[in-house]
Amino acid sequence: MTNTVTLTVQGMDCPSCTGKIENAVCALPGVENVKLNYTNQRLKLDIDETATDAAAVSRVVEKLGYKVAPAGENRTAKFKPWWRTGKGRLVLATGALLAVAGVLSFALPASAAYVFSAAALMALLPLARKAVMSAFAGQPFTIETLVTIAVIGAIFIDEAAEASIVVFLFLIGELLEMLAAAKARRSVQALADLVPKTAFLVTGTGVEEVAADTLAIGDRIEVRPGGRIPADGEIVQGETSVDEASVTGESIPKRKQVGDGVFAGSINADGVIRVRVTKTAANNMISRILQMVEEAEASKAPTARFIDRFSRYYTPGVIVVSVLIAVVPPVFLGAEWFEWIYKGLAILLIGCPCALVLSTPAAITSGISSGARQGLLIKGGAVLEAIGKTALIAFDKTGTLTEGTPRVTDIETFSGDEKTLLSLAGAVEAGSNHPLAMAIVNEVRARGIKIIEATKSEALRGRGVRARVDGKTVTIASPRFAEEISKLSKTQKSTIRSWEEDGKTAAVVLVAKKAIGAIALRDELRRDARAAMGKLSRLDISAVMLTGDNARTGAALAGQLGIDVEAELMPQDKLEAIEKLKRRGSVAMVGDGINDAPALARADVGIAMGGGTDVALETADAALLHERVGDVPALVRLSRVTMANIRQNITIALGLKAVFLATTLLGMTSLWMAILADTGATVLVTINALRLLRHRFD
Repeated sequence: MTNTVTLTVQGMDCPSCTGKIENAVCALPGVENVKLNYTNQRLKLDIDETATDAAAVSRVVEKLGYKVAPAGENRTAKFKPWWRTGKGRLVLATGALLAVAGVLSFALPASAAYVFSAAALMALLPLARKAVMSAFAGQPFTIETLVTIAVIGAIFIDEAAEASIVVFLFLIGELLEMLAAAKARRSVQALADLVPKTAFLVTGTGVEEVAADTLAIGDRIEVRPGGRIPADGEIVQGETSVDEASVTGESIPKRKQVGDGVFAGSINADGVIRVRVTKTAANNMISRILQMVEEAEASKAPTARFIDRFSRYYTPGVIVVSVLIAVVPPVFLGAEWFEWIYKGLAILLIGCPCALVLSTPAAITSGISSGARQGLLIKGGAVLEAIGKTALIAFDKTGTLTEGTPRVTDIETFSGDEKTLLSLAGAVEAGSNHPLAMAIVNEVRARGIKIIEATKSEALRGRGVRARVDGKTVTIASPRFAEEISKLSKTQKSTIRSWEEDGKTAAVVLVAKKAIGAIALRDELRRDARAAMGKLSRLDISAVMLTGDNARTGAALAGQLGIDVEAELMPQDKLEAIEKLKRRGSVAMVGDGINDAPALARADVGIAMGGGTDVALETADAALLHERVGDVPALVRLSRVTMANIRQNITIALGLKAVFLATTLLGMTSLWMAILADTGATVLVTINALRLLRHRFD
């Protein structure tokens, strides 16, 4: 029987640790689909417990020098100050010994060498242990191996002082990486702390305080002004303004009333409300976001996969080069052994691939985390990388470029008065849930017109609706169907045509077989749609609208946006349109995550304007919680900024190594300067990647 097991691995110093652990665990019988996320330290795998159990997995990981904790502990654990961690204490102890050795070097030079050696060996012990365990696990070429060989070699050639400084600087670099990773984790995991630990449960006898994680679907809770909402749910009593910035990044509070949904962690601003719980603590929106970000961080970008493959050959290559540098000149050119062994050891330290391996995942993690905090959910590094490469973005119309809620814009009477026209139309449409019908009913009610009861209502298969009102047959029909029932005059046709050319939908009202008027409705463009298209144009990305609406309406709205349009498309037509567009380059599709699911899946990148719905989170590669068109160019910019950050990181990592390689061969670089090159590059790469957490979303 195969089960999915999740463990928390503690003690990883950099992303290269993940490869060692994954390879060791994959070697176990019955283990498949191993994924280790360096950022959140979660090891996830499928295991056939008849062949291997979870305890065996834990033992293998612990033999490599890491600690294994129960799954879930990492998310809620308190972060320790650096000086209280094992690595922090080792740095302090090594630093103290170095200080003592430094004093002795002036007073008792002969004794100082022993203290330097003791400091080097004490700091090296955990690194050497990892190197040995990795070698037994089939991973002989690791960063720890390089440092261990270099430090031991330095001690043997009587460079104990430099050896101790080398390992001390390496430990500081690892400590800085650990702190940077912890900061990246906190930036997203802080969301979990926004959900209150208790809730006010409404019972038959009153209100009592209970633990929030005990709430069940269907429970009713009371949320008071200023309090955080403890669970996803639906308001069943009261109204208020809700600040959802913690979930969607939207800074402006939204007015909520009975029937509206609310998210756990959002703030009830000004009214007492009662909420019916619709999601348990494990499945609320914040938990879903955290889970999605964690899975995204574990999904490697193509660039990251290339770096991983490169590093498999890079590290043993460094060892070979360092050996050749140490041996060839003395053997074949008669050079000094001490000088060239020293240079070979320096090359080992310069060649540590830590900064190079860290360059991509650090940036990807920061980019995904930054996007999640602003309501841009991205499913993995591959998706983040692909979004910035898109040449064309296709948009669904209804609910994506438009608000998705049509409104009455014009009323034209052909005979009789406007009130009678609206009264009859409202009566016929009152029983329908169609968006256009609801828009007409809302307009009738807004004008205070009484809706008459209708009988014998029937839908006319996409052509309209018919009912009996006050003994008369009233039909609300499309213009095309209206002409089949009643002959429309040239003036009436002209009015309807002008509406359609303006992007409106016309509904003709007929009594018996006579047209008495027409109502125009339009689903208005989102407020930021025009600005978003302009931003995409400045990013050299083309846009096209794919809609099932009529050609005139589609052309009118596309004209307002300055983009191309393909109209009157059925779902299958949208799929074919995406295939055709892909011939022009990489294509992203933006839709509502439900009706457009096939097209979203067919595009190179599917982006859902889902407002956080389950379908939006699961069908698309990325989801925009704000439901703003402007977040599409923001997503593209985030991708491009992240990829630029990765290129900068790779340049820093390889550039510093190239410089120090040259200076080492020229005899200008000492061992401690060599390790400083790798440590310095690692710190610079980490700091550069963390800049993405402060990326400005204009």
